[in-house]
Amino acid sequence: MRKDQQRRQALVYHAKPKPGKIEVVPTKKYSTQRDLALAYSPGVAIPCQEIEKETANVYKYTNKGNLVAVISNGTAVLGLGDIGPEAAKPVMEGKGLLFKIFADIDVFDIEVDAKDPEAFIAAVKAIAPTFGGINLEDIKAPEAFLIEQRLKEELDIPVMHDDQHGTAIISCAALLNAVELAEKKIEDIKIVISGAGAAAISCTRLYKAFGAQSQNIVMTDSKGVIRNDREGLTSEKQEFATDRDLNTLEEALVGADVFIGLSMANIVDEKMLLSMAPKPIVFAMANPDPEINYDLACKVREDIIMATGRSDHPNQVNNVLGFPFIFRGALDVRATKINEAMKMAAVKALADLAKEPVPEQVNVAYEETRLSFGKDYIIPKPFDPRLITTVPPAVAKAAIESGVATQPIDDWERYEEILAQRLGNSQKMVRDLHDRARTKPKRVVFTEADQLDVLKAAQIVLEEGIAQPILLGREKTIKELMKTIEFDEDVPIIDPKKDHRNSIREKYAHLFWQAQKRQGRTLYDSERLMRERNYYGAMMVVNGDADAMISGYSRNYPQVVRPILEIVGKQLGTRRIAATNLMLTDRGPIFLSDTTINVEPNAKELAKIAHMTAETMNFFGITPVMAMLSFSNFGSSEYPQAKKVREAVSFLHRYYPSLDVDGPIQSDFALNREMLNDRFSFSTLNRKKVNALIFPNLDAANITYKLLKELNNTLSIGPILMGLQHPIHVLQLGASVEEIVNMTAVAVVDAQQKEKQPE
Repeated sequence: MRKDQQRRQALVYHAKPKPGKIEVVPTKKYSTQRDLALAYSPGVAIPCQEIEKETANVYKYTNKGNLVAVISNGTAVLGLGDIGPEAAKPVMEGKGLLFKIFADIDVFDIEVDAKDPEAFIAAVKAIAPTFGGINLEDIKAPEAFLIEQRLKEELDIPVMHDDQHGTAIISCAALLNAVELAEKKIEDIKIVISGAGAAAISCTRLYKAFGAQSQNIVMTDSKGVIRNDREGLTSEKQEFATDRDLNTLEEALVGADVFIGLSMANIVDEKMLLSMAPKPIVFAMANPDPEINYDLACKVREDIIMATGRSDHPNQVNNVLGFPFIFRGALDVRATKINEAMKMAAVKALADLAKEPVPEQVNVAYEETRLSFGKDYIIPKPFDPRLITTVPPAVAKAAIESGVATQPIDDWERYEEILAQRLGNSQKMVRDLHDRARTKPKRVVFTEADQLDVLKAAQIVLEEGIAQPILLGREKTIKELMKTIEFDEDVPIIDPKKDHRNSIREKYAHLFWQAQKRQGRTLYDSERLMRERNYYGAMMVVNGDADAMISGYSRNYPQVVRPILEIVGKQLGTRRIAATNLMLTDRGPIFLSDTTINVEPNAKELAKIAHMTAETMNFFGITPVMAMLSFSNFGSSEYPQAKKVREAVSFLHRYYPSLDVDGPIQSDFALNREMLNDRFSFSTLNRKKVNALIFPNLDAANITYKLLKELNNTLSIGPILMGLQHPIHVLQLGASVEEIVNMTAVAVVDAQQKEKQPE
């Protein structure tokens, strides 16, 4: 992406549809006068009095226990330096967003206009009663050390400077595993640290806590090796000064086992890398460009174990693996601080998690055949759903054992269930979907590119690297709209009615006629139809001139599906196509089928729809738990509709015994595990979380998904067409830009999957 595009995209993202990235959302009812009287005056006085009697009640009656302050004075922001508190606010809001989406922790970002440490400390202490924890961010060293230490000593809530400890915790987990893979011992390895800021100091201290020896550590800064004979060293640098006769980073790296880069780009060259010991461990964590290029390093040393701070290489040292989950564990036991025991527990949990079998959901998200512990996988991936149930319990247990927890946990199994439920938010799956599409973008035909929202979506998917758009429609209109939205990329624009490439249109017409002439089509009919976008676009995909197609924005569903079915064949073994909608709800993803195609399927067709839905769910990396819905439960009605569902369930149990499916069942019993257990404990769905609902007919499915979408503002991805030989997907009439982008990502991933299938 060009820098000017990235700049515009970043500014638009932060400014629209409303400025900023976070907002306050009420958690209680507020629609009636009674609600307001309880929320504020006079009802609010009652909890106030209870808190006055016993201060700890503030955790019972307010959100303090799940509220963290992200606080900065803007003196060391990312790679931008001292840019001031106002300019730091977008970063702090972003940190708040990460807290919420990864660990369901609420955040107020606080930007303090105070460079003087004493003034900053006083400001934080004054507002601390509001919060359950304090995350210090982007404060320059050496003031950061003093500020954190004082606040930890003087406050009774967890305080952590993530710039110091986040990188330390993640890199330490990676280092433990890398040392194991290199068949070395941490107490023996020679470590060179490039950089002497807050992160470098904290990393080195943590490595020592796990066994690294002071005499084996050399730290460098912009002046070279930090030696005991250098004057003017801070106390932190003095802690890691060496007596060895070394002056430069190049000298220090000779024979070194480990290089830890927390400094600047391209300061390590090939010669320096070759001088390191066998099986060197290199963590080049400068961002955006590491101390040595990843591809170059791997080319120079085949025996290297390498990590960076970048997401486009294996072993990303990403703080998001740590801070949300560390605070989650600390908050859940009301810890008075985050101590060394808790940080070390997080390190061990992350290191151990990387050695466990990786869920298919993670493999799918990262387009991997099978991730497994090794030199390219020494730390978990940021979107691993197991992080929330692994790191917080480890941190919470360490807090309890070290005596800083004020609310111990008794039922750890129940606690892990609660943690898992916290990640029911929808956006994670969308991120995973977009990331998968970006691994191998495809050519996608947008058949209604002269519609503004469709063109906006095409612009977004191009800029984000999701797809390479091909624009179909009125060329003059498309170009005028492109100027309006500053879409200045050189992308193909084709008007099937005025296609100057007449030979291609004629070729499509002839091919279509050859396939349809025994169904009554004439060559003249075929030539006329190839002037229509959906016929032309579908032929592009079938003939390999495009990889996928998106349509349906401005025309009703039957009009769009008809030409697709005439041109695109069904997958091998498929007799009917169907559609499912992925609803991203608060309780997690739920697939609803069939929402658009089959009006009144019979029992066998219903079973096939369920089976296709299961395959689609596997495509998303989700293990299906399916309920076949009806107005009755398990044979309580002999009405034909209920009998049809019962027969479909029998068919599925007979031919697909490994599929987790049951019914007929009413929707409330399917979604409420307690109700199901009380009344129908024999069901195979008992004690399981249903994530797919198969409806008996189109009426029920279509009405339900649209009600969910509108009444609950539930994000929907779909309808996703199932059973077609080629990746063609149809939007709902008037879909939003976001929905079009998401469906494009689905189409791209669908094309990626179909590309892997044998002909």
